[in-house]
Amino acid sequence: MEIERLPEELLMEVISRTSPQDACRAAAVSQSLRAAADSDAVWSRFLPRDLPRLAENEIPSAPLSSKGLFQRLVALPALLPGELVSMRLDRATGAKCHTLSARALNISWGDTPYYWRWIHVDVDDY
Repeated sequence: MEIERLPEELLMEVISRTSPQDACRAAAVSQSLRAAADSDAVWSRFLPRDLPRLAENEIPSAPLSSKGLFQRLVALPALLPGELVSMRLDRATGAKCHTLSARALNISWGDTPYYWRWIHVDVDDY
């Protein structure tokens, strides 16, 4: 049986149960798989369910497709509200990756200059 003869809804359901990386691979196989793999239904399954609460002020107000939003969260971490933590998505798996600010950590004697000193580091230096 040719895969192109399967209903697009079935292809979307199958692809949405894989990983973002597999969805991109499927899109390269044929036109019908590309249409299914690029659908909003597939990419919305790769986004975290708690996304609106996590990064409500970080997401651009212009409506993005689910795939566009996924790509944005892969490329640019979102600063979580009220915390010194950022969140991004892993390109291959869609897993949430958190980065903690050093100021968010409880460091022993962190406020004692004898043991600890906060210094400014330019991002351009890295």
